[in-house]
Amino acid sequence: MTITRINPTPRWSDATVFNGIGHFVEIADNTCADLEGQIKQVLQQAEKTLAKINSSHSRLLSATIYLTDFSHLSLFNEYWDAWLPQGCAPSRACVKAELADPDYLVEIAFVAAVKQD
Repeated sequence: MTITRINPTPRWSDATVFNGIGHFVEIADNTCADLEGQIKQVLQQAEKTLAKINSSHSRLLSATIYLTDFSHLSLFNEYWDAWLPQGCAPSRACVKAELADPDYLVEIAFVAAVKQD
C-alpha cells in the first residue's frame, strides 16, 4: 500500500495518508495573533488540508488539541463546536502543553477518513 506525503520536508509532511486515513497537524501561521486569531487560523488551515487529502471536517476521526493554558478552553470550545457539523464530533483529547514555539497558543493533531477514488 502506498503512503502519500503532502509537501514532505526533512522533518515533517503537511499531511500523510495511508490506507484511507489522513494524519496532519495544524499550528497558526501568524503567531502574532491572539488566541482567537490562532484558533481561526488553525481551523481554516485544517479545512484546506482536509480538502487536499480528499476529506472534510465531517470525516474527522480524532483530534488531539494542545492548549498552552486551560483558561482558554471555553473560547476554544466555542469555535470548535461552531466549526464541526452537527453529529460529526470526532473522538478528542485536550492537553495542556508547552508548545515548540512560545508564541504558539494552540496546536491540533487531526486524523480523518479519506474518500477513496
